[in-house]
Amino acid sequence: MTIEAPETKIVETSRVACDGGEGALGHPRVWLQIPEDTGWVECPYCDCRFVLKGREASA
Repeated sequence: MTIEAPETKIVETSRVACDGGEGALGHPRVWLQIPEDTGWVECPYCDCRFVLKGREASA
């Protein structure tokens, strides 16, 4: 069974930062690298999925 990510963001760079986006309710900022083979990465804190623009079909 696959569980969908709570939020998906389309990005233009393979290196992204995530802080939960909730201000004081967020999480520590982490930098994530999107692998070329998958085209997406999920934040280990909030499970937000970052997808490279043009790779939406592979996510």
